Amino acid sequence: MKRKSCALAMAALLGMFGCTQTKDSTSGTTKGGVSDHGHDHGPGTHDHSQEGHTHGAGPHDGTLADWGGGKFHVEFTVDHEKKQATVYILGSDEKTPTPIDAESIELSIQDPEMQVTLQAAPQEGDPQGKTSRFTGTHEKLGVVREYAGTMTGVVDGTPYSGDFKEEAHGDHKH
Repeated sequence: MKRKSCALAMAALLGMFGCTQTKDSTSGTTKGGVSDHGHDHGPGTHDHSQEGHTHGAGPHDGTLADWGGGKFHVEFTVDHEKKQATVYILGSDEKTPTPIDAESIELSIQDPEMQVTLQAAPQEGDPQGKTSRFTGTHEKLGVVREYAGTMTGVVDGTPYSGDFKEEAHGDHKH
């Protein structure tokens, strides 16, 4: 009986406080629980902790980051010759272009340290006034290396931020 009471008390506490989201200290991606934007990371949904900070290559062979507990994903790519970064806004499936109403987003790289404002660069099929692609240039993007940083933006008045880290792989072709 004592054991049953303990279990009921624990269940009640969990019910009162619910699951909490945890943040990977190096990546900022959501792990478990319900995010502050209501995305359920319970059983049967994709787990942002599988590879720490990304899910693997995005549809443009870039590095993915989570925005809003899975509501959006952002894909970072870089063209070293052009010294240009391109970020694609994707849906929860990590594949579908998802145009947003924003003129720019911010890219912050840790090493070499740089801040780049990426301007809207609509893709074919993006509706008028919205874009699913942002681009910007910086001299330091000409350096061939694995970049890590944060992509931030505002969608419908809600700020979003996602950390990313490129990883070396056999067919590495920035």
